[in-house]
Amino acid sequence: MVQLEHYLAVAATLFVIGIFGIFLNRKNVIIILMSIELVLLSVNLNLVAFSSFLGDLTGQIFTLFVLTVAASEAAIGLAILVCFFRVRGTIAVEEVSNMKG
Repeated sequence: MVQLEHYLAVAATLFVIGIFGIFLNRKNVIIILMSIELVLLSVNLNLVAFSSFLGDLTGQIFTLFVLTVAASEAAIGLAILVCFFRVRGTIAVEEVSNMKG
């Protein structure tokens, strides 16, 4: 039988992989966005696991809100990257950090 500790261990593993992807990979913007998504998914897994463990639906409702924000963040982030690639021809982090508005 799967216990709460198992869910928390999987969520912690996803969180650590996401943090390593954010901080260790400073070259590719798409991998950084995917790492942010991993961190958000680990938080969602924790919310659902604790919600199920406590018998309360609040964590699952918060998970729906987090998923909505994550989907909009991914769509807007990828749209910005596509526009940036069309103008500059690259999506390297060094080039993105040189943007001036």
